[in-house]
Amino acid sequence: MSKGRRAKNTRSEVLQGTLDLMILKTLQAMGPLHGFGIARRLELLSQDVLHLNEGTVYTSLLRMQQAGWIAAEWGASENNRKAKFYSITKAGIRQLAKETEDWERISGVIGRVLTT
Repeated sequence: MSKGRRAKNTRSEVLQGTLDLMILKTLQAMGPLHGFGIARRLELLSQDVLHLNEGTVYTSLLRMQQAGWIAAEWGASENNRKAKFYSITKAGIRQLAKETEDWERISGVIGRVLTT
């Protein structure tokens, strides 16, 4: 979550460690997307609660590509511009399952703490 003042701004930054999970799930559900499309999709699904800095998204995409969780291929975007499209790999599907399990466990703990 973002630190410091949040006067009238109701948008939040992504909780540390969750961006990879959300990107992997988006690619699994939507198929290949370019980085800008991934960022906009996540903002749309969050109903604009999340604000995704494109630099952060591309850093995450590069890290996941180096880990073998996603693959990248050049193609044309909707407006016919050259763009790199990312897709989830088999290793990425396994990582998504692991991260989903971890998220469910930790969010359960947080939920129990908040209701005490």
